[in-house]
Amino acid sequence: MSNTPDDNQINPSEINPEERRILVPGSPINPRREFLRSAALFTGTVAALGGGLEVLTRRPGVGSAEAQGTDFAQASRPLGPYDTKEAVTSYQQATTYNNFYELGTDKADPARNAASLKPRPWTVKIDGEVKKPQTVDIDTLQSWFPLEDRIYRMRCVEGWSMVMPWLGFPLAGLIRRIEPTSKAKYVQFTALLDPKMFPGQKSNVLDWPYVEGLRLDEALHPLAFMAVGLHGKVLPGQNGAPLRLVVPWKYGFKGIKSIVKITLTEKMPKTTWALAAPSEYGFYANVNPAVPHPRWSQATERRIGELGRRKTLPFNGYADEVAGLYKGMDLRKNF
Repeated sequence: MSNTPDDNQINPSEINPEERRILVPGSPINPRREFLRSAALFTGTVAALGGGLEVLTRRPGVGSAEAQGTDFAQASRPLGPYDTKEAVTSYQQATTYNNFYELGTDKADPARNAASLKPRPWTVKIDGEVKKPQTVDIDTLQSWFPLEDRIYRMRCVEGWSMVMPWLGFPLAGLIRRIEPTSKAKYVQFTALLDPKMFPGQKSNVLDWPYVEGLRLDEALHPLAFMAVGLHGKVLPGQNGAPLRLVVPWKYGFKGIKSIVKITLTEKMPKTTWALAAPSEYGFYANVNPAVPHPRWSQATERRIGELGRRKTLPFNGYADEVAGLYKGMDLRKNF
């Protein structure tokens, strides 16, 4: 078993496994209207720039404040019940150091190639063991729910971490709206399959499309989240636009990006990384410092933007909230 690796020794090409919205208290801006307006402007900008994401992301070689965006105003709002008090990772770092193999296997590839991803028009198919199967436009889907801020820790299985200020809605609200049948035990998520938008899908590095899943009780937990924004802005392509899953007590590769299908099933989904390397990446993928990866320790992590390493917390610091979901389970076997 390997010891904790130095970050420079990990080859990113070898591993992966990643209330109403109030921007400023007292702001007269209608938050939903402003967010949807931003999404519309974003879509128009993409078309006008031939798919560029300059307004939302800092692409290599672009250094203007507009291109970099501005960081989330963490001190300007009260913390919610699920928010961490830790300092958020900067917008620049959160959008230029990413795992998103559909856009490339190097950490800089997703930002560099995100212009190929067109987040509008976009639909999400909902099927399986539900009473209300349907295909819904992304803007209609997000209009069903008030958008919330969630400041979550994010721990990558590779041994690094960030603190991400997401914008979105609880997954539980969507699950309840589509009304699971009595047979529903799991939720399967499927990402877009389109090599024109995702150049990384032209390679066989993984079996496409990307698939992830949760137990139904995990999906109904209030921490499970569907993100449509980051740092108070529309979700950039390299972070999984226009819709991604966020499960903060699990390793980052569970956070499937660019979702086009949600299926409730009776059987456990066969997920992408569990199929690719079953001895290294399990279905549950709960953050567990006591269970090493076969090639390195998970006891510590490097927070992006900091020097040195810090101890990794069980369930990424959310043990009080989620440990009960796994009572009686062998977490070494069910990794």
